[in-house]
Amino acid sequence: MTVERHGIYTTEIPTSILSPAATNPTLVVIVGTAPVHLSTRATPPVNEPILCSSFQEAKDAFGYSEDFESYTLCEFMDAFYRLYGQSAAVFINVLDPATHKTVVAPADTAISSGVAVINVEGVLKSSVIVKSGDGATTHILGTDYTTGYDTAGHLVVTAKSGGAIAGNVATLKIGYTKLTSAAVDEADIIGGLDGVTGKAAGLELIQQIFPRFSLVPNLIIAPGFSHEPTVAAIMESKASLINGHFFAQAIVDLPTEDIDLYSEAPDWKEENHYTSKRQFPVYPKITYSKKTYHFSTHLAAVLCATDAKNRGVPFKSPSNQLLKADGAVQKGRADLFLGPDQAAFLNAKGIITALNFIGGWKVWGNRTGMYPSDTDPINTFIPIRRMFDWIANTVVLTYWSKVDDTTDQRLVQTVTDSINVWFNGLQSSGAILGGRVEFLKSENSSNDLMNGKLTFHIFVTPPSPAQEIDFLIEYDPQYLGSIS
Repeated sequence: MTVERHGIYTTEIPTSILSPAATNPTLVVIVGTAPVHLSTRATPPVNEPILCSSFQEAKDAFGYSEDFESYTLCEFMDAFYRLYGQSAAVFINVLDPATHKTVVAPADTAISSGVAVINVEGVLKSSVIVKSGDGATTHILGTDYTTGYDTAGHLVVTAKSGGAIAGNVATLKIGYTKLTSAAVDEADIIGGLDGVTGKAAGLELIQQIFPRFSLVPNLIIAPGFSHEPTVAAIMESKASLINGHFFAQAIVDLPTEDIDLYSEAPDWKEENHYTSKRQFPVYPKITYSKKTYHFSTHLAAVLCATDAKNRGVPFKSPSNQLLKADGAVQKGRADLFLGPDQAAFLNAKGIITALNFIGGWKVWGNRTGMYPSDTDPINTFIPIRRMFDWIANTVVLTYWSKVDDTTDQRLVQTVTDSINVWFNGLQSSGAILGGRVEFLKSENSSNDLMNGKLTFHIFVTPPSPAQEIDFLIEYDPQYLGSIS
């Protein structure tokens, strides 16, 4: 039945200008090893991306140890959360108790006051075998003894009252299986897809992060492993295209143990092909409060902290930003104090370093690994490279809802108006010097439009870092007149 209308009516039309997708915190993905025997989870995570927003959350998931050489994820936890106060990061542990392990046969272990401590890292509670001192009797978990870990992460066997372990016993024979972090190699970090099960591992899991968490990976690190050229190459490959749509950057360490002098770092970098626009090569290692960290760990945290100060927009360089550091070390843990001229030598070869000159320890360097073989600012200036990737990622997130819309003037106008409004905002905040988008007839043929293919041309100029500031000082004799 038709209802007769008489009067004035209004109808809302959806806004044609879309707001850009919300900017999430800069997301670091770290691949490495963790003391999963200390995890509070029933099934510790192995080759599973875990999003953590605090130190405690990461510790509960993966365990924590200050043996950073064995457990590289712990190095990142300590620096990222405790030193720099950052939040979101995705951790991928590849240390697998089922594979990277060593079996230790039962051996004499002292017991005092009903307590025996295994002063060894990585003992798996479920693997412990406790026998009597003569080895004739195998004691029963839960009946004769309990197991746990002390504050150092060492396994503690405690005799139970009423159990078979007598109070005057001086030794037990205790065997166990322990994690062997040294067994993790480049192949474990690189990972891949299992041809039978289809299960992903290592760096291959980066492809799962957006589908799992709806967050775009921005920085990829693998401290303790990225100094291996094969690992660095795969990190660069993964950063170059994620899920077929997103872009990231890989922070890669140069090996302090393979480079005798800082002056040899550029040759090593070139010879081992750390020369991509998506690689940020760093050297040497960083120390703080008697702990040693890979530089990639600190640079990732500095980048996140810097972006957070700028509403998540990565237009500011990490160079000259404060490091939570009290030293830098090269081969053999030797202290390294570079002057500005020496640091500039590394920068000129596309290597980021640490400088303690004015205002404390700072990140020093603006260039990607592609410099100096390429001088295009898009490829060689870190903040410009990151801005181009950030703009590309944001465009995908914002306009994905427009895929399969009707190809018409309204769609074109919505996209162009929205991006131009967004760029105006970025320009007013100083994130870009200027930008616009155009729908050019020369780039949109009738054949393309008939086949549903539209091309929008973005023009944008992020600001370059003020890398060199010159002051001209001149003697001016006219001021001599002030004498009389």
